[in-house]
Amino acid sequence: MIEVQNLTKRFDGKEVLKNISATFRKGMTNLIIGQSGSGKTVLLKCIIGLYAIDEGKVIFDERCFGDMSLKEQKNLRKEFGMLFQGGALFDSMTVEENVMFPLTMNTDMTYDEKLERVNFCLKRVDLEGTNKLLPSQLSGGMIKRTAIARAISLNPQYLFCDEPNSGLDPKTTNVIDKLIREITKEYNMTTIINTHDMNSVMEIGDTVAFIYKGELWWTGDNTNILSSDNEELNDFVFATKLTRKLRS
Repeated sequence: MIEVQNLTKRFDGKEVLKNISATFRKGMTNLIIGQSGSGKTVLLKCIIGLYAIDEGKVIFDERCFGDMSLKEQKNLRKEFGMLFQGGALFDSMTVEENVMFPLTMNTDMTYDEKLERVNFCLKRVDLEGTNKLLPSQLSGGMIKRTAIARAISLNPQYLFCDEPNSGLDPKTTNVIDKLIREITKEYNMTTIINTHDMNSVMEIGDTVAFIYKGELWWTGDNTNILSSDNEELNDFVFATKLTRKLRS
């Protein structure tokens, strides 16, 4: 579980995040939604420590990140899995080398041990036999699945996903959503997903936090998001013809 308590972040004196408090639960897919520029990406970067916060706390299972030494923070980050927008694979590395990279950087495992873990992770995302392929030889969905395999290679306690379905077709989006949710529940991880994809919200939104102009404007889940009386949330949710049909 991750708790954010009264988090405020400023850039050049301007508040980008304002007194945000939220709980992201273990074994659930916790979604952060909001318009571009709302602050959701800044919030994710504050949670993982890429941005220092100005006020408030981020607590990982009763461990306050801000109270840790640099060494303790570094060790905590080894419990993180990251799924970046676009996949962010190393173009010059094979699938196997990409998935193995976190193991090489963060463990003392032998090559055979690392290879065994890589093959396990590739099998889990249905990419057996792709070890020697380069990213240029992969489809968009395969790139995302390779990135997921890399993200779980260290068996993380916390998984962070930034727009995991960006650039994917609806069918592939559903595959990636299902995979992230299955892995979250299977390994009992705390998963936080930044997204603006309403299909993802409806499919896997165990919890949903709506950020509006840097403030936490609404919280709920995919069972009640369509029935909210929050005007700004409704403007976001029902912004397309397809979603507006859900109201009728």
